[in-house]
Amino acid sequence: MINKIKTGWKLPILPLPVCLLGAHVNDKPNFNTIVWFNMLHDNPPLIGVAMSKRHYTNQGIKENKTFSINIPTSDMVTVTDYCGLHSGSKVDKSKEFELFYGDLKTAPMIKECSVNIECSLYNTIEFKNTELFVGEITEIYTDEKYVKDKEADVNNFDSFMFLMPNGPYLKLGDYLAKAYNVGKSYNPKNE
Repeated sequence: MINKIKTGWKLPILPLPVCLLGAHVNDKPNFNTIVWFNMLHDNPPLIGVAMSKRHYTNQGIKENKTFSINIPTSDMVTVTDYCGLHSGSKVDKSKEFELFYGDLKTAPMIKECSVNIECSLYNTIEFKNTELFVGEITEIYTDEKYVKDKEADVNNFDSFMFLMPNGPYLKLGDYLAKAYNVGKSYNPKNE
């Protein structure tokens, strides 16, 4: 028998993907390290990003109604952490990367990242100290090396995660099983 204990923790131990969120703020590209983001809907494709209201990047998202989600590779962990430690109001973090733009023109994206998701602002949901920006995905960009037979090549994908609530960063592990397939062979205990 497994015994569970109450932890008293307010935030769960939870591995979360890491992104560099890009937006133009005062007509300049800016990036912020974010771990609170996730897909919300598939048609239209909506992704949500939750950030403290005090972040400098928020005003750029509201101003331009666009943002990008850039998935850094594991060799970018130091610069990614740097972008989360320093405010774009004081430091020009865009100088650390080679940038490109898609059709929206105000959602800066980072070439060094494995995946870039260009979004138009769909909705903003206000919480006490946090804003949830809901973006409609307009395009997704990647390098050829991350695609095999028109599918994401999980063996080459080199992103990392943040373990809530206070770290560390963890590199993604090995291929485990094919989703929506491996469970087909499961035999339920009640049958």
